[in-house]
Amino acid sequence: MSVKYKKVNIKNINIFYREAGNRRNPTILLLHGFPSSSHMYRNLIPKLMDEYHIIAPDYPGFGNSDQPKMDEFEYTFDSLALLINEFVEKLKLEKFSIYVHDYGAPVGFRLATKHPERIQAIITQNGNAYEEGLLSAWDPIRTYWENPNEENKNNLKSLLSVDFTKYQYTDGSRNPDRISPDAWNMDQLALDRPGNDEIQLALYYDYRNNLKQYPNWQEFFRTYQPPTLVAWGKNDMFFGPKGALAFQNDLKDCEVHLLNTGHFPLEEELETSAYLIKQFLRDRLK
Repeated sequence: MSVKYKKVNIKNINIFYREAGNRRNPTILLLHGFPSSSHMYRNLIPKLMDEYHIIAPDYPGFGNSDQPKMDEFEYTFDSLALLINEFVEKLKLEKFSIYVHDYGAPVGFRLATKHPERIQAIITQNGNAYEEGLLSAWDPIRTYWENPNEENKNNLKSLLSVDFTKYQYTDGSRNPDRISPDAWNMDQLALDRPGNDEIQLALYYDYRNNLKQYPNWQEFFRTYQPPTLVAWGKNDMFFGPKGALAFQNDLKDCEVHLLNTGHFPLEEELETSAYLIKQFLRDRLK
């Protein structure tokens, strides 16, 4: 079995995705976070593809997908979710589990609320849906939300630097020297493309609208009760353990694991994550 690297055209945008496993097996849709791409799943996919059909797209402006200009595509989480919904329909994915990380949560939970009948299970790895999960690292971004002037906008540009990209991978990890620099260097290649900084700043500003969606997502959890696995890097600077535990407030079948690592658990807790995902889904996708 091997991973295939494909592209599909959605609304004149070439969306890159990784596909692995047998389509007759249950599908897992892997939705990446910031500032990453499906590259963050490069090691997880081989661990899952013997039992599952895996699909992992890159959003526009990320990874190997096209980067349409700001006047050609609206860089909001609503737009990303609409496009990924069309991607799902074009690939004829009728039922699937979603794995969400960071930005993958506002994309994935929009998909879920739009088409709850498609969602078989949720795996969230530092993919937040609760106000109590947001830590003080969000303060500069909140300042920009409250007063979107040039000074506050420029203050966020350091978050797009290679030093900060590396920091997101190493902060909170037990063994930073075991995390491959390929991870942050691949992310930085996309961040350094001409025009990408304005795209990322637009998404920072739009993230405020995700908080307004939290009640809708929580209502979805309460109403449809998707089986949910929470495998959370508890040392994440952005999304704290309270955000992980909060899922249990609304979901009856919710398994929470707080892993002793940072924002990108797969870099340090790959084996544990893969084991938890397989055990959880085996029991629920019979």
